[in-house]
Amino acid sequence: MNLSNLLFGVYPYIALTTFLVGSVIRFDREQYTWKADSSQIFEKEQLQKGSILFHIGVLALFMGHFAGLVTPHSWFLAMGVSDMMHQIVAISAGAAFGSICMMGGVILWKRRMYHPRVRANSRFMDLFILNWILVTLGVGLLTIPVSIYHAFSGDTSAMIALADWAQATLTLNANSTLLANVGFIYKLHLFLGMSVFFLFPFSRLVHVWSMPLGYMFRPYQIVRTKFVKQR
Repeated sequence: MNLSNLLFGVYPYIALTTFLVGSVIRFDREQYTWKADSSQIFEKEQLQKGSILFHIGVLALFMGHFAGLVTPHSWFLAMGVSDMMHQIVAISAGAAFGSICMMGGVILWKRRMYHPRVRANSRFMDLFILNWILVTLGVGLLTIPVSIYHAFSGDTSAMIALADWAQATLTLNANSTLLANVGFIYKLHLFLGMSVFFLFPFSRLVHVWSMPLGYMFRPYQIVRTKFVKQR
């Protein structure tokens, strides 16, 4: 087994299995740690600025990556979205939301590294996962100039190959040879991104599972005031 097959044929399943099974075990055995350990009590202003930017960027990037990689190529063509149009949209959205996410991440990183009380109350994994995400994000931003060059050359093969690989992997038919002609920078970003899923159960990221989406659809709360009739 060569390195490419190990990283892009076997490792995706190791990462996904660890992500799912590890999350279940963490919830079952360590529910007390199933939280983000808010440090707002130590510092509020930078947390609010960084957190809003970071979370907007992360959510947009996740949904964009998921839609772009998992949606079958034929569906885009059926909707009238050409390969080049798809690539331009991916470049534009990736640059915009990647920059927003990076700005928020740097604020959070600076706060966690240099605010004395926040740093003192940070675990090793809190720092490690934040650094890993920022490196992953940075490498992702570095793919944009390469993608722009490809777009000017009329070459969409890397984008199609990445999508084909992702779809094959999710259908339990991972094929590392699909990435044979994909540039190193894309492969590095892919490996770092998969590793985020591998590290997920061991970090504060598990709080994502408890995202209160139902809050947006909750019924109105009825509030009654106590009225005392004056005599």
